[in-house]
Amino acid sequence: MFRTTSRTVAATGLLLALGLTTACSTGQQSGSGSGGDQVAPVSGKISITYLQKQGDQEYFVGEAAGAKAKAAELGVDLKVVNLGNDANKTVSEVQSAIAQKSNGLIIVVPDPAVGPQVAQAAKDAKVALLTSDDQICTNGPDPSACAKENLVPRIGFSGQQMGGEVGKRAAEEFKKAGWNPAETRTVSAWKQDVTVCGDRVKAAKEAFAAGVGVEVKNIDVATDNTPTGAQDRIAATVTANAGVKHWVVWGCNDENVQGGVTALENAGIGADNVIGVGLGAYLACKDWSGGKPSGMKAALFINGKDVGALAVQTMVDKLKNGKDFPKEAFAPTTMVDPTTWKSAGVSCS
Repeated sequence: MFRTTSRTVAATGLLLALGLTTACSTGQQSGSGSGGDQVAPVSGKISITYLQKQGDQEYFVGEAAGAKAKAAELGVDLKVVNLGNDANKTVSEVQSAIAQKSNGLIIVVPDPAVGPQVAQAAKDAKVALLTSDDQICTNGPDPSACAKENLVPRIGFSGQQMGGEVGKRAAEEFKKAGWNPAETRTVSAWKQDVTVCGDRVKAAKEAFAAGVGVEVKNIDVATDNTPTGAQDRIAATVTANAGVKHWVVWGCNDENVQGGVTALENAGIGADNVIGVGLGAYLACKDWSGGKPSGMKAALFINGKDVGALAVQTMVDKLKNGKDFPKEAFAPTTMVDPTTWKSAGVSCS
């Protein structure tokens, strides 16, 4: 959902070495069939493993906390595993969880290319599989090219809804600023092989265009979804567009927007000429904590605790009661700014 690494040669090698499902293989799986339809209800104690990329990132720390609290409430065993950014570790930890007799796996993959291995392992072991945040495909490395029936059920946020809220708020800020469209550029920053990021950015562009009613040129910037990566790429974009006076920045996550705001600040562009609308609020709030003017004007608050809790509840409903997984289920979001983030409950450390 948030920062991801580029697809690795090692992950591709695992696909070939393990001989697991590819887009060309026979016996293709459906999203509901990747360990879902074949799982019998559990009569005794339920054991779940939650495997997360970047488990030390604040959003995912909150997600784990929400999952643990819900597991305790429901009386199930839960193990949380931090995968970091390691695609190879993803496969080995999935195999380990299965060997330890987990009844269900909830996973946020560091790299969607490992999706087929993960789905096949769960299917073979008749273990329930659910993703949170990011999508994976059962029969190919790219969820954006995956048939809907081959996407593993997902708990998270609606990329279109989130992006739409970001674009709408950016349009409101733009109109309030009264900037000349010809002297303004919008920057869309995201890791372009992450499906949910593309959904968010596309929706933000559309909502902004509808909200402002005039043409403002957009610049797409490919990043690695990290603050430093976004800062470097957007700094180069600013240098190449030295005549632009006003900038509007959105992206896949807070990291992209904070990186862009920092790049603009370093280029000598004041906060009153920058509109950044984050997605997450966990970094945006740090800009607001100091009390100084910031180009980060607002951010969509997404609470990882809600996703973790909903994922565990959904898994328990499946394992205990045989309730089918929804193809997607979404947690709520809230737009916050320097005056409202504290009252909204944003955790800022």
